[in-house]
Amino acid sequence: MHVHLVGDDVAKLALLRGLLAEQCSLTSEMIGDADVRGRDIDAIVVAADLRDVDNIAALKGISDKLARIPRRIFLTNHKSRLSTVQAFALGATTVLSATPSRNQLLGKLLDGRPSTAATSVAADNRQAAFSGAASIASMFAAVLGGAEIDIEETRRAGKHIAECIAENGLSDWLTTVRRHHEGTYQHCLLVTGITVDFGLSLGVHSSDLERLYMAAMFHDIGKAKIPLTILDKPGRLDVKERALVETHPAAGYDALKDNASITEEVLDAVRHHHEFLDGSGYPDGLMADSIPDLTRILTISDIFSALIEYRSYKPVMAREKAYEILQGMEGKLEKPLVGAFRNVALIR
Repeated sequence: MHVHLVGDDVAKLALLRGLLAEQCSLTSEMIGDADVRGRDIDAIVVAADLRDVDNIAALKGISDKLARIPRRIFLTNHKSRLSTVQAFALGATTVLSATPSRNQLLGKLLDGRPSTAATSVAADNRQAAFSGAASIASMFAAVLGGAEIDIEETRRAGKHIAECIAENGLSDWLTTVRRHHEGTYQHCLLVTGITVDFGLSLGVHSSDLERLYMAAMFHDIGKAKIPLTILDKPGRLDVKERALVETHPAAGYDALKDNASITEEVLDAVRHHHEFLDGSGYPDGLMADSIPDLTRILTISDIFSALIEYRSYKPVMAREKAYEILQGMEGKLEKPLVGAFRNVALIR
């Protein structure tokens, strides 16, 4: 495996070479001179202080080249949510602490998941996923920092994903996202792809398709307010943790409600994507006719995505099993829509 190292300090690069030299073929360069010329790079490890504006500018300058590399591991201060979000905004597929152990770093580089084949389909999907994850991370950073959310960046990223789904199909998208992205970012990208494919299968108008992918891109923005230790917890949440997670739809709505570029339909979907027809959902306990069609579509896509996503502590659920669970939620989800979703879940 060819691993390229980029750092803002020669000591950091020396430490990484010591950790990886026995198992990997290595090249390295300082961040200010980074060019990433080779096309045979399997993974890149970036060790840099992301509070430094020059480091951020240097990484943005090579973003197109980073997007071609399947695995992009950033080493940063894992205790800082802003640093973690900044890393994902710059294209990270994995974020580790600034001083990872040899086994931890190698585990992410050599985790047994095969590298993406060098095909045009894979490259298109990877680029769309790269821009999508960066856009989602930028939203999180804006919410955390009290800055304005870039709606147009999100629209461009969502449109790129929709074009990939329409051109290449859903299965390749699922494979790309699960292979190269983790946690909340993986989930949001899966939801966007599945929601788009659901919309395409239903034959929605292009303007409605845009509302769907915008709602999907924004649906979990409220999770910016939730600690990573809870979002990435391997196992069941306790009562207090669950209550905190359940604040995210309302928090997302609050973050977006004053932005004139966000439509009412998208706002409703962000706030109500965890509502159920029988009134057992949250945050407002809506029932039946109070839940619009766009939100119902997003809810089905969100649940299915959560079931089939890749997590290091659990196996990927088969799409057939995930669809059976949706079918078992009678009374909570619209039955005709669940029936229409079968093509997305099992065939498309």
